[in-house]
Amino acid sequence: MSTTPTIQPAARKSETPRMKAERGLFSFPKYSKSGGSSAPFLPMSRKEMNQLGWDSCDIIIVTGDAYVDHPSFGMAVIGRTLEAQGYRVGIISQPDWHSKDDFMQLGEPNLFFGVTSGNMDSMINRYTAERKLRHDDAYTAGNIGGKRPDRAVTVYTQRCKEAYKKPVIIGGIEASLRRIAHYDYWSDKVKRSVLFDSKADMLMFGNAERPLLEMASRFAAGETIEQMQDIRGTAVIRKEPLPGWQGVNSTHVDSIGKIEPIISPYEMIEDKCAIQSEEEKQAAIDAEKAKPIVIQPFTSKTTRRKPWEKTYVLLPPYDVVRAEKTHYAHTSRILHQETNPGCARALAQRHGDRIIWINPPAFPLETEEMDAVFDLPYARVPHPSYGKTKIPAYDMIKTSVNIMRGCFGGCTFCSITEHEGRVIQSRSEGSIIREIEQIRDKVPGFTGVISDLGGPTANMYKLRCKSPKAEQTCRRLSCVWPEICGHLDTDQTPTVELYKKARNVQGVKKVLIASGVRYDLAIEDPNYVRELVTHHVGGYLKIAPEHTEKAPLDKMMKPGMGTYDRFKEMFDKYTKEAGKEQFLIPYFISAHPGTNDEDMLNLALWLKERDFKLDQVQNFYPSPMANATTMYHTNKNPIHKVDHKSEIVEVPKGEIHRRLHRSFLRYHDPANWPLLRKTLIEMGKAHLIGNGPKCLVPYESRNELKGNEQKEFAKRSANKAYAKGKNSKTPKHQQGLTRFSDNQPHNIQGGQTGNTELTQTDTKPRKAKYKKR
Repeated sequence: MSTTPTIQPAARKSETPRMKAERGLFSFPKYSKSGGSSAPFLPMSRKEMNQLGWDSCDIIIVTGDAYVDHPSFGMAVIGRTLEAQGYRVGIISQPDWHSKDDFMQLGEPNLFFGVTSGNMDSMINRYTAERKLRHDDAYTAGNIGGKRPDRAVTVYTQRCKEAYKKPVIIGGIEASLRRIAHYDYWSDKVKRSVLFDSKADMLMFGNAERPLLEMASRFAAGETIEQMQDIRGTAVIRKEPLPGWQGVNSTHVDSIGKIEPIISPYEMIEDKCAIQSEEEKQAAIDAEKAKPIVIQPFTSKTTRRKPWEKTYVLLPPYDVVRAEKTHYAHTSRILHQETNPGCARALAQRHGDRIIWINPPAFPLETEEMDAVFDLPYARVPHPSYGKTKIPAYDMIKTSVNIMRGCFGGCTFCSITEHEGRVIQSRSEGSIIREIEQIRDKVPGFTGVISDLGGPTANMYKLRCKSPKAEQTCRRLSCVWPEICGHLDTDQTPTVELYKKARNVQGVKKVLIASGVRYDLAIEDPNYVRELVTHHVGGYLKIAPEHTEKAPLDKMMKPGMGTYDRFKEMFDKYTKEAGKEQFLIPYFISAHPGTNDEDMLNLALWLKERDFKLDQVQNFYPSPMANATTMYHTNKNPIHKVDHKSEIVEVPKGEIHRRLHRSFLRYHDPANWPLLRKTLIEMGKAHLIGNGPKCLVPYESRNELKGNEQKEFAKRSANKAYAKGKNSKTPKHQQGLTRFSDNQPHNIQGGQTGNTELTQTDTKPRKAKYKKR
């Protein structure tokens, strides 16, 4: 029988009170129309619904992923959480989006549609960092690409709207990172909030269990979307701010400073401003700025409350951030400062005559709530409809365990903070051990190896702020950069104890750690490094210093290489003590904002000195809403205050420049040597070309010279052939003609072009003679 999970109080690392939601996750009334029992799998067809005795679904989830009933897949977590509250939930997985037919296969939902692109952003899933098409998809059965549309959230929402007149709620990573006006790398434009493009009724950002259950409960009680626009963790479209909320202009929160005059942003869109005079345009801009939202200032009669309560920040409007990059960077900075659920204010941004209203983030789940979500009756395998077809993403995680959520690292190229938040949400040891036992008992072909105990970061389990007040009011972008915050508890004893208990579970031979280890935290607790290196490394441990040079590392908000060196010393020491042969494998990013050619050269020399030869390298990928993406688009640094005097961030752009930076990481690949030689000469570093131990690339070899001669020969031959008209598309009787010949058809007497006899000098092209070298 499906019952609401029993939430047991979890043992706390500290009894210090912390920010907490007003009501528990599963405290909402259970839906009265429930079918009663848990489904073996959430139904994907009418046949399955009939077997369950359902005449309809209360909620239908549309997803761009193959349906895997596992807690690492979003649609399963959301579906099972709703099911635990009594809702009948159906799944439409990877529907054909060219018509509405597939969106009607389960019938009309009683309450609403939930739409997600899946575990990945559909654009990142489909395109490489160089905007090249991918032909595979790890979240699709058979690893087949193209089973979901570009911008899947928008397309799916529109089809749901065509199918039935029911509310559509969008969520997941794609919607979360597009909740506000954002830079879109694939179109190289600033786009509106996805709520406007998709025409969805509400957007949920982050891990949405808490706002979703509240919303579903209010839907079940008969409320409409218009009556539930104050739910934390949601965004909606409105004509004006919520009643009773007081506003503050974003420039009062973080002043932009003087901005140089810019061309009217309204000239960049096709509207009536395009035909106005300069004076009329300026008047229109002034009117637009005055038109938006009336900000209600605080008065002495205002009820005394915390400064962030019932307060919203008015951001620069869409038309302004689209046209003016300094305003875009300023908006990005404000957004990232308003992510702490304890003190975040609502955000409002005008798009034309309406606003996007973003409520403060939802409060993080408590440990007992996390346990309840992960203890739900997941089948832990793909839906039977896929048969024996492999789903690579499932194969990768089927023996791994997610022990926590969130990340306080704040790396600028990563969007985890904007999606999951900085507050670490940890499961209890008991819940984690139970999942390991389920893997042992349920997963087909289990070999006794747990492939990972981790999450966004391997070693942040149960780490938190020691000061409840600081935790609730902090607006820092990172707890560990530029240095570890004094309020942060870095004791990793709970993680060490968890590892020991996990590896002692009967039937488990080894527990590996595959999630990224935050090594600046690891060196704070040598006991953690000893446990990790002695028992949980499978020969190689992957860590991510990302770069060696200070300038790009500062733009990434990553620690310096001195921290890496200290971790390596500890790694080597404990590896030797364990009598093992193990190696560190560092990951690096090329073409990141703030990186110049000299930085990449120094990184390449660092790799060469240590004989690292990287097989796979990653060029920076500008994902929506990330701080580094703001740097990429604006050449401004939103980590610090943004104004007209703030630093200009150097950004490698364009295919050639990005390929060069990638080539530095793969200095050992002969295919990259010509480009690197040319660049080194241009940089005045020709002494790094040669066969010596300190040289980066070798001299041009005889084979290369021969190959270059052959290419040059072929090029000259092709040019001569083209010049003499020997193009395969040229009619045979016209071979020998050139556009500059005296015997062009229009120069021949009479202007005849049919069977006109051509002059002898041009009908027999001479053979080219080349001296043998």
